[in-house]
Amino acid sequence: MKRIDFEHGTVTGNILGAALPMLVAQILNLLYNIVDRVYIARIPEVGTAALGAVGLCFPLIVIISAFANLFGTGGAPLFSIFRGKKEETKAVCVMNTSFSLVCVSAILLMMIGLVFAHPLLVLFGASDTSMIYAYPYMMIYLIGTLPSMIAIGMNPFINAQGYSLIGMLSVAIGALTNLLLDPVFIFLFGLGVRGAAIATVLSQCLSAVFVMFFLMKKAELKVRFLHRGELAECKGYAQNIVSLGTSGFIMQLTNSLVTICCNNVLSVVGGDIYISVMTIISSVRQLVETPIHAMNEGTSPILSYNYGARRPARVRKAMMVMGFMILGYTAIMWGTIILAPGTLIRIFSSDAELLKDAVPALHQYFAAFIFMDLQYIGQTVFKSMNKKKQAIFFSLLRKVVIVVPLTYLMPYTLDMGVTGVFMAEPVSNVIGGSVCFVTMLCTVLPELERMKY
Repeated sequence: MKRIDFEHGTVTGNILGAALPMLVAQILNLLYNIVDRVYIARIPEVGTAALGAVGLCFPLIVIISAFANLFGTGGAPLFSIFRGKKEETKAVCVMNTSFSLVCVSAILLMMIGLVFAHPLLVLFGASDTSMIYAYPYMMIYLIGTLPSMIAIGMNPFINAQGYSLIGMLSVAIGALTNLLLDPVFIFLFGLGVRGAAIATVLSQCLSAVFVMFFLMKKAELKVRFLHRGELAECKGYAQNIVSLGTSGFIMQLTNSLVTICCNNVLSVVGGDIYISVMTIISSVRQLVETPIHAMNEGTSPILSYNYGARRPARVRKAMMVMGFMILGYTAIMWGTIILAPGTLIRIFSSDAELLKDAVPALHQYFAAFIFMDLQYIGQTVFKSMNKKKQAIFFSLLRKVVIVVPLTYLMPYTLDMGVTGVFMAEPVSNVIGGSVCFVTMLCTVLPELERMKY
């Protein structure tokens, strides 16, 4: 079974070897949500209303994903750093601790979600009309919380061991299953949004089974649930996992917070049609950001491993390759968004009224998208090198300190209406992204220079 050797070979080759399968996996993973939206939007007569309603479920879905990544992307860099130091016993303890945290939190989140789904959807901006579609979708989706979190949270440990093709395959199994089952349950069985949720849950179960089979039977370092006697010993690992994963957790959680705020403001200043517009914009953002996430996650284990092995030249080279790849890709996608917004919007809806409102909103939302790269690059470096405080601070700065206040300030105080909601994002990209990137350069590069001696 072919593995990537993070210690040898060219840095560019290692990154491409990890990032390209990761890119395919991320694109396939995107199908979980995107395919649902594409099919739901085409349900006869109620498609646009159902699309907006399911969009109201995204904050809760993001919260579930955020907890999975809290333990997965929080544990994987530590796992790689210990592997780089040749301390494999500690690496396995980190992986086992992450797995146990994923399982326990999944059960708790499912129970909380099932009890409070209705009031949460009201909080997210659901009206009586949208609740008809949002509530059944959410209740069914919550049943699959455990397999969903295992598939998301443990996949980074496959990639961190160099099995990037296996990591890609684990995602492909679920995504392709979802692609095939969606039209069957939605249209053939006539289950509508309930069918979309059922297809997603079944697909997540298949992904989780594959991930666990590989990590328990085939991987070099194998996973298992912690024994009771190991809990005290692994408490320190759990604290490190959570503290390191908090930056990514906050980024996802604050994305959910921003979505809630945007939907609440849009429902007042624009009406239900603009909640559907925001759903479209969120879908386009997921589509264009997917390769960026793949480049970041493909580079992260290489940064962590070589940082742990004290190889500063390879760390610096990996940072440069990642930066050039992300900036080059974003320049192309930015141009596409500006010049051909209708093409991207029609992927998700053919509603002419929705298209008319979505095009200017898309232009406003992505006005400074390329500056977001600076945030991604800085955050990835901080997380990969175990810089917890910096990673957490910049996660909070852009979304909580800048975007949320602007989402209310610009539409109401500055009387910008729906335009103010969509313009809050580019303003935060310029300020937050620039500060994060400059801080990363000023702190990490001197440390790498000192590591030479």
